[in-house]
Amino acid sequence: MAAVTAGAASAELVIGWCIFGLLLLAILAFCWIYVRKYQSQRESEVVSTITAIFSLAIALITSALLPVDIFLVSYMKNQNGTFKDWANANVSKQIEDTVLYGYYTLYSVILFCVFFWIPFVYFYYEEKDDDDTSKCTQIKTALKYTLGFAVICALLLLVGAFVPLNVPNNKNSTEWEKVKFLFEELGSSHGLAALSFSISSLTLIGMLAAITYTAYGMSALPLNLIKGTRSAAYERLENTEDIEEVEQHIQTIKSKSKDGRPLPARDKHALKQFEERLRTLRKRERHLEFIENSWWTKFCGALRPLKIMWGIFFILVALLFVISLFLSNLDKALHSAGIDSGFIIFGANLSNPLNMLLPLLQTVFPLDYILITIIIMYFIFTSMAGIRNIGIWFFWIRLYKIRRGRTRPQALLFLCMILLLIVLHTSYMIYSLAPQYVMYGSQNYLIESNVTSNDTKGNTTISVPKRCDADAPEDQCTVTRTYLFLHKFWFFSAAYYFGNWAFLGVFLIGLIVSCCKGKKSVIEGVDEDSDISDDEPSVYSV
Repeated sequence: MAAVTAGAASAELVIGWCIFGLLLLAILAFCWIYVRKYQSQRESEVVSTITAIFSLAIALITSALLPVDIFLVSYMKNQNGTFKDWANANVSKQIEDTVLYGYYTLYSVILFCVFFWIPFVYFYYEEKDDDDTSKCTQIKTALKYTLGFAVICALLLLVGAFVPLNVPNNKNSTEWEKVKFLFEELGSSHGLAALSFSISSLTLIGMLAAITYTAYGMSALPLNLIKGTRSAAYERLENTEDIEEVEQHIQTIKSKSKDGRPLPARDKHALKQFEERLRTLRKRERHLEFIENSWWTKFCGALRPLKIMWGIFFILVALLFVISLFLSNLDKALHSAGIDSGFIIFGANLSNPLNMLLPLLQTVFPLDYILITIIIMYFIFTSMAGIRNIGIWFFWIRLYKIRRGRTRPQALLFLCMILLLIVLHTSYMIYSLAPQYVMYGSQNYLIESNVTSNDTKGNTTISVPKRCDADAPEDQCTVTRTYLFLHKFWFFSAAYYFGNWAFLGVFLIGLIVSCCKGKKSVIEGVDEDSDISDDEPSVYSV
């Protein structure tokens, strides 16, 4: 019987690693398809393409470690609360260290990408726009600007190495002492603390990007799918009327100079504006004509009911996330240890839908890990939708627009940098949605319970399993490495807490804005994009 159980457990572990391997292949394929989909065909560069694919893949692979981490800590224990035969102290420590080293390896690569490789490639292609610049000059200039990012990285590492981790000593509860012990479990190495501080700083920037793009994308993506785009035939009719109106204005202005008199400066300026407007309208006419007769338009029209169904599904998922995040944050506000502990909560006092759903899915392997993966991908897709709708801005200055088949190499690098930072923040978002699950997975531990027995007519003490929480003994429940890493610095956790409230606020504002906006044009962007050539209208097909 024991052999059968061990064989089943080994098979479960093999299945888990196979799923992780397939996930890695899926991540690489997805990154390649996504980058190729949006990069400009005329300005495609090998180095920028490889950099974008690699950086995005590293971010997704790092997020894929979260379900693996949860799976491994859960796998070491039986459902009855006992450790499995092979899960002794040495083996458990080895598994925990393997996951931890995996995180630090990937996080080190992320630091290299964010502070060295991506800035270097970006500034290299910025200099390449100048035709008179030699390759040697391009490399020197790129290295000069990249040095500034390297200095920032060095400062973060130095601050992280020597920043005091001790919180105020006014929290003397046994629960707080237990959490402090968990923090110290990561080790006292200044190098690890420095790396943790640097990644947490990037995660904080990722939080700002998630508030800006992901929160809006969670409302814009489903509503755009439900509303669809305007009819190409109707838009073409409106465009024809606009062309006739502009031509009439041009003729009126030109008629003033038929007798040889020069036009006033005001009329010349107006004529120039009308002629520019006419060129744009004729360009729109060619694109609308192409799209109206395109087979892809007819195919998308046939898929319209499916898009509406997907839109309804996505808005329901968004509402599920928002409700779960609100209840989790409210629980922290009411029952946490306070701001000086990073709003750490000891157990779940207010249950939220996701925190209840994930333990139920654990009974059927591997449904809970599949759901975690789906949640991560949902955040990524909504972030992409938000970036496409908003664009890339520096305060009030619009730097780049993300357009299918027409995104410049620099914009593509910016896009992947933003997505990388958002994916870093995703781990904390999932913890906010299901804190107890991310902390302990499906682990149970044994507690003594008094039961009244009819046979002995007295109380009998038996051991019963209970879900792991902050009250569990340290040697009975293993905390995920993800949780320990997220809460190494309490002030970052406090910032994430307030960021979650901002995320909820931006989602509600985005939902109102998306509801008030009309349908998008089938060729949205032609009015603004002066670099659209007339021989490539297919990129705007819906």
